[in-house]
Amino acid sequence: MSDDIPPMEAYRYPDGSITYPGHPVGPGGEEPVGTVDLSEYTATVLTWTTSTATPPGVRQPNTLAIVEFDVDGEPVRAIGQVTTEDVEIGDEVEPVYAEELREPGAGIREPESQEWDGYRFTPV
Repeated sequence: MSDDIPPMEAYRYPDGSITYPGHPVGPGGEEPVGTVDLSEYTATVLTWTTSTATPPGVRQPNTLAIVEFDVDGEPVRAIGQVTTEDVEIGDEVEPVYAEELREPGAGIREPESQEWDGYRFTPV
């Protein structure tokens, strides 16, 4: 992975659980002990929907999916945009970095203060 692309960082906890996004305290009440870059894994689509009434600056229609990664036998769920409208439950997807998930000039704040990068999911 390129140095200028941030990881899709999940947190690993002492009990083996992994959360995305990471939290300062895990499901077992303990602090994280490490991180996992989910962009190195594929995931399975659990469910999806398409929004046709999106916020300003968000593409329309906007297909979103809840996906589940298998990280060493530990399930990790995430929600995010899908790169295509053609997605089905059970599809295998991989995270792909997007510099703009939303057009920064469409918000009510100064565009320079808006960071809308992140990951989308694309079918494998």
